[in-house]
Amino acid sequence: MVFSDKDIKNAIQAGIIGIDPYFEKDVQPASVDLHLDKKLLIFNNSNAPYIDLKKELPDLNEPIIIKGDEPFIIHPGDFVLGSTLEKISIPNDMVARIEGKSSLGRLGLLIHSTAGFVDPGFSGNLTLELANVSRLPITLYYGMRIGQISFQKMVSEAEKPYGSPELKSRYQGQLDPTESRVFKDFEKQISKKE
Repeated sequence: MVFSDKDIKNAIQAGIIGIDPYFEKDVQPASVDLHLDKKLLIFNNSNAPYIDLKKELPDLNEPIIIKGDEPFIIHPGDFVLGSTLEKISIPNDMVARIEGKSSLGRLGLLIHSTAGFVDPGFSGNLTLELANVSRLPITLYYGMRIGQISFQKMVSEAEKPYGSPELKSRYQGQLDPTESRVFKDFEKQISKKE
């Protein structure tokens, strides 16, 4: 069951869904608009000859800050990590989906490659996978509407919600754009073999 605007407002008021900061004007018919925070991670393509998924690459990303009303320009083919201004918290019996704004998609700006799903129990700012698939540069501004989140009630509560110690959830509690931690998958495989 997808939450309507009325359901969303009631769940936020009751403290079931957490959105901080929250402004009622951002509530749409079945979603809530989210905004771009000022910190971005840009790829330093020259710091590594390739991406080895088994290794942590601490110098692959460089943090930058969007200052005031100055734009950050994302060029055609560029890929940048950003995050939502809003911290999102959902209970153990709910999932959420983040999607791009149609007006931005029509210009060639994508806000996620595959990470549009938010697990039950997640709490933190959402990392955005920003990509420019147009042929022209696009300006990004701090605080601009960047996407929208919708909420769905699950039939039952998750036995092991996101953030459970046994899951070793990688991104629980993140505040800023967070680089990939896929190398941790290989750490698990190695420890199982030993």
